[in-house]
Amino acid sequence: MKSFEELTNDLAPRKFGLYGKLWIGFLVVIILAAVYAYYLQATKGLEITGMRDYALWGIYISNFVFFVAISLVGSLVTAILRLSGVKWATPLTRISEIIAVAAIIMGGLTIIIDMGRPERIYNLFLHGRLQSPIVWDVIVISTYLVISLLLLYFPLLPDLQILRRKFKDNKKLSKWYGKFSLNWDGNYYQRSIYKWSIRTLSVLIIPVAFGIHTVTAWLFATTYRPGWDSSNFGPYFIAGAFVAGAGGVISLMYVLRRTHNLKDYITDFHFDKMGKLLVLLCLIYLYFNVNEYLVPAYKTTEKEAAHLNALFFGEEALLFWTVIIGGLILPVIFLLFKRMRKPFPLFIIGLVVVIGAWWKRFIIVTPTLLHPFLPIQGVPESWHHYRPTHLEWLITWGTLAGAMLIVTLLVRYVPIIPIHETAEENNIIEPRNTDNNEK
Repeated sequence: MKSFEELTNDLAPRKFGLYGKLWIGFLVVIILAAVYAYYLQATKGLEITGMRDYALWGIYISNFVFFVAISLVGSLVTAILRLSGVKWATPLTRISEIIAVAAIIMGGLTIIIDMGRPERIYNLFLHGRLQSPIVWDVIVISTYLVISLLLLYFPLLPDLQILRRKFKDNKKLSKWYGKFSLNWDGNYYQRSIYKWSIRTLSVLIIPVAFGIHTVTAWLFATTYRPGWDSSNFGPYFIAGAFVAGAGGVISLMYVLRRTHNLKDYITDFHFDKMGKLLVLLCLIYLYFNVNEYLVPAYKTTEKEAAHLNALFFGEEALLFWTVIIGGLILPVIFLLFKRMRKPFPLFIIGLVVVIGAWWKRFIIVTPTLLHPFLPIQGVPESWHHYRPTHLEWLITWGTLAGAMLIVTLLVRYVPIIPIHETAEENNIIEPRNTDNNEK
């Protein structure tokens, strides 16, 4: 059994090496390029994008739905597994919380990017109509962000105090850890409030998380269009979000395990469990996909038939079947074999699932818009299709890089695996703080 000092040394954040600095530089370059691309969009208007009167939503909205989906991982791992007393998930809780916070921040930013006149966003708060799902979405996203931040921050309090003592030679860093730890000293009163707060937030975030994905689904389902006019969309979106979130956690687990040498804490056992969980989630999502496409195909109304033909056999067929087969069916088949639930194979599968999840959102958003009930006529041929411009792609990559930068910076300054909780679960005694927090 390791001592508390050894545990702290293993799990404390560390400075970036050369590769870490190059990674941050790479992300910053992408973000700066995206900022310039957005400047061009803001000054010249949305005409520089591939969006037109028919394809009025493009990869920005697809990206928004993807970020919202990934953010569900915070409630999946942190809340549900924490409340159910699943101890093996402890090394994964903070990873999932960090992903959730980064994703929901960039999801909210993506909505502003999609607006033609973002300076008028205040009108949504001043003159928003409660009958509109857009207003509901703003409310539930804001609520989810606040709860996610608190659910990340509160469990950090004991760890921040531990880091304050560990980095006492670095006075500036130690001072900031002390401030953010809120003078935690682990007394009975603090522990009682700490446990009650985390449990309460874990309970609260579950309905809010389900709400954010359901309301996002209603943005589409309340619109009378082929492919969207479905009462299945709420659970369909939630099931897909669980798949995307699990894939995101698996991918980050592997990266952090390698870069931070955490093989003793994020073990093959954790990958095996997450692999089995991913199989279950993919099967549930496949069930909803069958429901989503089988019923319209059976009814075969004229416009639904045109939409489905485009997906199954037309210009979107290659992308559609690649996502369904490569992003859902094949991962399930591969993960039935134990050797595929080892860290590296599972990392590749998780990465494929995440990429497939992004393109699945694109399939949900764009093809429907190109098959309206009224025929498309009297417009240029290019309006019959949607092809994102290079500026749209650059801005989208910038938001993805922004999310990864948030994750990277949090990994630099906070413990990836909870030190305090890990010590408690392994009966490792934490030395009492005798310096009285240097008050």
